[in-house]
Amino acid sequence: MIAALAPGLIAFGCCLVILPLLKRNSTIARSLMAVISFALLARYFVWRVTQTLPPPGFTADCLVGYPFMLAEVASLVAVCLSLLFLSRTIDRSVDVNNGIKRGTGAARVPLIDVFICTYNEEKAILERTIIGATGLQYGNYRVWILDDGRRLWLKRLTEELGCHYLTRPDNRHAKAGNINHALQHVAGLHEKPEFISVLDADFVPMPDFLTRTTVLMEDKTVSVVQTPQHFINPDPIQSNLAVAHVWPDEQRFFFDILMPAKDAWGVAFCCGTSSVIRFSSLMEIGGFPTDSVTEDYLVTLRLKELGYRTIYLNERLTLGLAPEGLKEYITQRSRWCLGFMQIVRGRSGPLSLDSKLTFIDRLSLIDAFMSWSAAYGTKVFGLVVPWLYLLFGIKAVHADLFELLKYFLPFYVWHAFTMAWISRGRSLAIMTDLSQYIAAPAVLKALVTGLIRPQGHKFKVTAKGGDRSQRFIEWPLLRIYGAALLITLLAIAYAFILNLQGESIAYGGLALAWSLHNGVILAVVCFICIEQPRRRKAERFQRHEPVLIHEGGASRLVRMADISMTGARFLDPAPPPVRTIINCNVYGQNVSAIVVRRTGDGFGVRFEETLETRVRVVRAFYAGEYAHAFLGVGAAPVGKALLLRLFN
Repeated sequence: MIAALAPGLIAFGCCLVILPLLKRNSTIARSLMAVISFALLARYFVWRVTQTLPPPGFTADCLVGYPFMLAEVASLVAVCLSLLFLSRTIDRSVDVNNGIKRGTGAARVPLIDVFICTYNEEKAILERTIIGATGLQYGNYRVWILDDGRRLWLKRLTEELGCHYLTRPDNRHAKAGNINHALQHVAGLHEKPEFISVLDADFVPMPDFLTRTTVLMEDKTVSVVQTPQHFINPDPIQSNLAVAHVWPDEQRFFFDILMPAKDAWGVAFCCGTSSVIRFSSLMEIGGFPTDSVTEDYLVTLRLKELGYRTIYLNERLTLGLAPEGLKEYITQRSRWCLGFMQIVRGRSGPLSLDSKLTFIDRLSLIDAFMSWSAAYGTKVFGLVVPWLYLLFGIKAVHADLFELLKYFLPFYVWHAFTMAWISRGRSLAIMTDLSQYIAAPAVLKALVTGLIRPQGHKFKVTAKGGDRSQRFIEWPLLRIYGAALLITLLAIAYAFILNLQGESIAYGGLALAWSLHNGVILAVVCFICIEQPRRRKAERFQRHEPVLIHEGGASRLVRMADISMTGARFLDPAPPPVRTIINCNVYGQNVSAIVVRRTGDGFGVRFEETLETRVRVVRAFYAGEYAHAFLGVGAAPVGKALLLRLFN
């Protein structure tokens, strides 16, 4: 046992010694960790191929073992590509700050058209986005509401808030068609824009969004500046596991870690919302492509073929809504997968002879393809292979637990430490497994469908808003993973209680450990399938900052304890009576509110319902640092939160 664990323990010790000495943003340091991961992976792979495959022949072991080996090879290739791209990173904020200093007092401010795309979102969501967009600190821009829902109330709201309204007779090509219709409209105006910015209906821009992104457009080869998507609400995994206080939303690894790495290699790509695009180059490629439901990624590829670049500014400049339910979460991921498979099969795919993409662009596409196909496909094998051994004696892997630990554990430990170090804890194996299992059935269906029949699919909108106040069970998923958990437990019971044999003792350790790991993951997945109620319509954020309030003719400082879009709570030893009207100064905005309750240490207020007050509240809220930002994530707090969710 000690001999089997020794290589893994050595890797563990080396990580503890080496990582504190390395700079996270150093290419040399990242490359060192990646190269050692490659070496340990190669050691494991050689052992896996030469020592663990079933003897060739038409046996059940071979029929399962060799396909599983191929799936594992694909998964290991995906790991290698991921490490390759993560070996670099870039931060463009310094360039932006220097550019702003250089451009202070510049006479010419280019015109930007801000497009807010909408289909069926509710008024409260759209109102926030429009208010944020019309309050940008930029001297020359227009806001256009692109309404594919053709709603009269929205037209009235745009007039009320001072922006432009556009609709069209049909919804052909969904979001891409909506944007292209707007592009044709502004192209026909006397004053054409130099840039456009695309916002989804739920993404509220912060005041300096355009000011900071357009600085990077001074380079004429830059056609797209993409910024990250941040969210003010927890996603379903955070919410259903009650881990939002210790674990960030699932997109943080992608936007905070992977996209800066892709940008360092010159292969960052447009993600749709929260982007700024050069109008002339976009019109040069005929607007947004319509041959994929992920038209944003395809925009980058088509622009790349003409020599235009997409770069990434990793700053929180917009705040949107994460999918609030599992159904919406899964719909979004399956649409992304389907859209990417359409790209793979299209003329801008990684193996296309018609494409003018460079080698590194094609390699980046292969990396993305492997992250969809290999990662999710291997998950299915990971469930089924131990079942087959425990129930039927089919040995896909001819090795015992101690042999596996000797060769696999060093790579696993080193890779886990490397990913946690690079990502500041945003990559934890158990959380990655959970998010992949949740989406796996829909993603695998989209993957196969997209590869076999790439065209003829409708764009499925990710619903936002709605009533989330009741507990809800996602039965289709729960049936799948509840059944998988039951089979796992029955297989363990059968092999080690009902049908215990010498071979089970000799070789079953690997299958047992594997099944126990799967059982824990499946149990947590089942908990995720139980949607927890969200009592509040607006997210509430903890604060501890002084706020000046005006009550009657007197003014005084109180401490803000928390705030949401609808109200706030203040700490005050002498709280005003209920129903008192006060004014409070929040991030430079004078906001009217009514006291709705007194607490033991202060009072709570509800902001007034007038449009003028809502405008001030939105602009104050999105000018502040209210949404929770994770600088680093610890494995121990996440593990503790998961245990509390499972056993409470």
